[in-house]
Amino acid sequence: MSAAPGRSQASSHRSPQGEGGPVNAMLQATDLRVGYPGHVVGSGLSLALRGGEVLALLGPNGCGKTTLLKTLLGLLPALGGQVRLQGRALAQWSLAERARELAYVPQGQASTFGFTALEMVLMGRTAHQGLIARPGAQDRAIAHRALQRVGMAHLGERSVHRISGGERQLVLIARALAQQPRAVLLDEPTASLDFGNQGLVMRAIRALASEGLAVLFTTHDPNQALRCADRALLMREGQVMAEGAADQVVEAGGLRALYSAGVVQVNDAAGGPPVFLPAFGRAEAGPGQ
Repeated sequence: MSAAPGRSQASSHRSPQGEGGPVNAMLQATDLRVGYPGHVVGSGLSLALRGGEVLALLGPNGCGKTTLLKTLLGLLPALGGQVRLQGRALAQWSLAERARELAYVPQGQASTFGFTALEMVLMGRTAHQGLIARPGAQDRAIAHRALQRVGMAHLGERSVHRISGGERQLVLIARALAQQPRAVLLDEPTASLDFGNQGLVMRAIRALASEGLAVLFTTHDPNQALRCADRALLMREGQVMAEGAADQVVEAGGLRALYSAGVVQVNDAAGGPPVFLPAFGRAEAGPGQ
């Protein structure tokens, strides 16, 4: 996978907005209410995801990001409103059909079994084979290509217990690609990763969009949203606070309101995007920060 373009280079991925809503939305939620029986986590949630773009879902712990993500995937039923996949109600798609259109990368977790990276990626082929079918030569070729796309082909025969957290997360992304989906949804893909591995994963996410996939990821880090995403949706207490172009929405005032915390903005002397940090010193935490 070649070096991924920066977010500012990806503005051409954005699709025009029509009078009736987003044009050619691959995945769309309208006035969605999400949660569990007897417990509403979020309501009035609307978003659209188009091919070739990255949408960052940004918000504090417990705001409903993961619940929304699972509802968009059909893993949880919507309590109200509607999810549409390529213009068709998600409920009208069979599980197998959904799996061929939508791929899910959960938060990184260690595998109990010592599968090789290639075996892990081959699991993504069940969307096309079924659970008990044995992978064939074509499936193995697709899995190899998926590993190549994320730069992990050299680790194909290595146990997932013997690779780094960042490499393991890239293998999970390759597993999603083996499904041959049109959209990839990732839940906090850099959680618990060190600084360098976070960069590996975010570059891979940006590259997926450059290949035409629709990508949505959840994050706590505004800097990831600002640098990797074309658009950002800010979510607090189950509600959308703001949605739009990442460089318009991810700004100091909005982040203070989102996290109820002081925010320090560090500007780039070279003219690049600013960096946002949580204020933790007395001078930083004042009302002007």
